[in-house]
Amino acid sequence: MGQLRRPTELARLDSGRVEYRFEEVGDRTVLLFHGGHMHAGMAMGEAAFTEVGYSVLAITRPGYGKTDLPLPCSTAEFADVVVSLCQQLGINQLAAVVGISAGGPFATALAARHPEFVERVILQSAVGPLSWPESKTRRVGRVIFGPPLEGLTWTMVRILFRGMPNRVGLQMMAGELSNLSGQEVLAALSEAHQAQTLELFGLMRSYSGFRNDLKVMHQPTEDEPQQPALVIHSRHDGSVPFAHAEALHESMPNSELIESSAVSHFLWFDDDWTRLTEYIRGFLGHAE
Repeated sequence: MGQLRRPTELARLDSGRVEYRFEEVGDRTVLLFHGGHMHAGMAMGEAAFTEVGYSVLAITRPGYGKTDLPLPCSTAEFADVVVSLCQQLGINQLAAVVGISAGGPFATALAARHPEFVERVILQSAVGPLSWPESKTRRVGRVIFGPPLEGLTWTMVRILFRGMPNRVGLQMMAGELSNLSGQEVLAALSEAHQAQTLELFGLMRSYSGFRNDLKVMHQPTEDEPQQPALVIHSRHDGSVPFAHAEALHESMPNSELIESSAVSHFLWFDDDWTRLTEYIRGFLGHAE
């Protein structure tokens, strides 16, 4: 999978500043919305697209990283911002929009609001039209993953990883991402996938993004996307329950639900990602 951290750029638009990363490979582009605590400089599973000729445009969502927009910023508002950025970059149509975890509602909003601009939708471990997160996580998360404490929270997570032997810290965090025990998750992951999970946690920050997610995630939006859609989820996901995938599949008339055997929320750090990659490529077709 290579290094997860990649350099990003900043676009200055009328609405504000947006952080993005454009990996130009071919004429067809796939746009990525990352999940919570992530930003455009984090590359996970993108070879599924780039190795068959697709360019990848990753965009940092409102409140995260270096994206600087007035908050709260709804999924619909950000959809319009994204179209403006794409026009500035010379992208007139997207082969697909990919929504990962909390990026899912932003992906479906873009597809529903601009159907002529987005050909297909791919949702990975995505939040659907159900309440999320559960109320206790919402109350606690608003505090520990919002200003001014979020920086301290992530510093403590990294200290936990460094200070505990035999990846005990990773085991504890992995247990939060799965309905299996942390011990079971680590036992199922290769050394490489464990290392990538550690690297990913080391890059995470929340800034004001998670708090914005909590405010706008379930505001009324456009109709559901009518484009062909692929919904990928694991029943072992402990962060976004599988019921979200079922609700998304039911709400989108041209969708297909693919069940992953991944042991956690992170689909890419699992042996099953190879199978899912081929399914994604079949859904998209090779870029011409």
